Amino acid sequence: MTKPTYTDYFFDEPAYNTHDGGYVPLEESDAPQMALRIPPLLKPDKETATDTYYTVDAQEGETQLLPGKKTKTWGYNTTLLGQTLIFPKGKTMHIDLKNSLKELTTFHWHGLNVPGPYEDGGCHAPVYPGETKHIDFKVDQPAATLWLHAHPCPSTAEQVWHGLAGMVLVTDDQEAKLPFPRNYGVDDVPLVLQDRRFHEDNQWDYNKDYDPDGVQGPTPMINGTINPYFDVTTQRIRLRILNGANRREWRLHFSNDLPFTQVASDGGVMPEPVNFTHLMLTCAERAEIIVDFGSVKPGETVTLYSDDTPIVRFRIHEYEHEDVTLPDHLVDIPDPEVTADTPVRKVVMDGMDEYVMMDGKKFNMQRIDARQKVGNVEYWDITNNNDKDSGMVHPYHMHGTQFLVVSRNGKASYPNEHGYKDTVGVNPGETVRLKVRFDKPGVFMYHCHIIEHEDGGMMAQIEAYDPEHPKTYKLMDMDTLMNAFAKERGVDVKDLHLAGMRSYAKMGMKM
Repeated sequence: MTKPTYTDYFFDEPAYNTHDGGYVPLEESDAPQMALRIPPLLKPDKETATDTYYTVDAQEGETQLLPGKKTKTWGYNTTLLGQTLIFPKGKTMHIDLKNSLKELTTFHWHGLNVPGPYEDGGCHAPVYPGETKHIDFKVDQPAATLWLHAHPCPSTAEQVWHGLAGMVLVTDDQEAKLPFPRNYGVDDVPLVLQDRRFHEDNQWDYNKDYDPDGVQGPTPMINGTINPYFDVTTQRIRLRILNGANRREWRLHFSNDLPFTQVASDGGVMPEPVNFTHLMLTCAERAEIIVDFGSVKPGETVTLYSDDTPIVRFRIHEYEHEDVTLPDHLVDIPDPEVTADTPVRKVVMDGMDEYVMMDGKKFNMQRIDARQKVGNVEYWDITNNNDKDSGMVHPYHMHGTQFLVVSRNGKASYPNEHGYKDTVGVNPGETVRLKVRFDKPGVFMYHCHIIEHEDGGMMAQIEAYDPEHPKTYKLMDMDTLMNAFAKERGVDVKDLHLAGMRSYAKMGMKM
C-alpha cells in the first residue's frame, strides 16, 4: 500500500508572525557560501569492549563565521557547538566533565535516560570554573539522536546562545540492520539549526538581543556555518536534524517540494516511516530524515529552506545509483499499559513574556512539584493556556524519560509522533496527553524548551522514586548559584543581572 505524503505543517501557531511584533524573520546572509561544517567525532580517552571513557571540556574560543573578525564563541572540545559523542547501547560510559569557562555551567544529556539530578546534568549539578567532575552510566536505550547542552538555571539560554550544544548519537544492533545511510559526515549528516544576530565586529550580544519570549536572530546558522553548502556524493543521505535554537521553530522544505522520509524522532527509530514535503520542528525536537536525490541530475543544486529562506544548499555530484526501499514497518516499540489506579497528571503552561509559569507557579529549585514511582506508567495531560488567536507553541520537555504522545485535544497525535519522544510542541489552547514512565530514580525537571521561558520560571521538577530503595538528594538553591555567578563576574550579588532574573523581578518575586 502506498503511504501518504504530508504536504503541510501540522502545527498551528498564530503567534508565528504576529505576537507582539516580536517574531524575527530569517534573512539570507550575503556572506560567501561555505562548506557545511561537520562536527568531528570526539575521540575517546580509552575504550574497551564494555566501557568508553571521554573528557568533555566546555571552553571559550573564536570561530570564523563571517569575513573579517572572528566571533567569540563557546563549545565542547572545540570553539563552537561540540564534537559528536557516540554512545553504543550496552556500554558503560565514564565521562570527565571539565569546565574551562570563567563561570559555572552544567552538562545536560538531553534525551538520555540516566539517573537524576547529577548524571542528568540539570541545574542541581553545577561544575564550577576550573573544576572537573566525573559521572558514570550504562547506555540502555535504543539508537537515537540526542544532544548535550548547558543547563545552569537561570543562565541556560545565554550559555546555549554562546554555543554550548553538541550532538550525541546512541547506536544499537537493531538500527544497524535497517537500510539507513550511516557513513558519518558523508551520507549520515548532523544538522544543528540555530539563528543569530551579528553586531559590531561580527560579535553576538545576548543582552542587546534579549527577549523574554526567546532570543532570535535573522541569520540562519547551521552546524556553526553561515550560508552553507554540502556536496552530495551518494543518492541517499540521512539528515539528523536538531532544532538547537533558543526560540525559533523551523519550517523545513526542499526546493521543488522534493519529498523526504522521516524515520526517527527524539527517542529513536519510529515504528513506520512517514513521508513529507514540509516538516516543522519546535525547539529541542529532533528528526532523522532520509532524502533520495535519485531524481536530481549531477551538477544541480537542491536547497533546504525554512519558510522562504535558504538554509543549506545541497550540491549534487556524480553518485552510484542504488535501489533501496525502506520497509513499511521499521521497528516494534513497547507500548505499556497504564498502571492501574494512577491519576491523570495535569500540567499547565501559562503566559508569555516575563509572566510565564508552570501550574500557576514559577520554578523553585528547592521545591519538588510531583512524585512518580519508578516503573509506573501514567498519563500526563499537558495544556498550553495561551490564547488560540495570539499564543505561542510551547515545546514541552521532560528530563529522565522518553514518552509516548497519545492524543491532541482527544484526537490522534501527528503521524510522526508514534515513536518515543522527550519534547513535544503543544499548540495554544491545546491539551496533549502523554504516556510517561521513569526507569531511573532521581529529581528531574520538566519545562518549556523555549529556553528563555524555562529560565524565566516555566519549569517544575518531579522525583521519580523507588520505595524499596529510598534516596535523598542535595538540591541546589538559588542563593548559592547567584553568589557563584556574582563572584565569577566580579560584581556584588545585588548588582548581578542574569536574563532569567528579569521574569521573576517583573512579577515582584525573588528567584
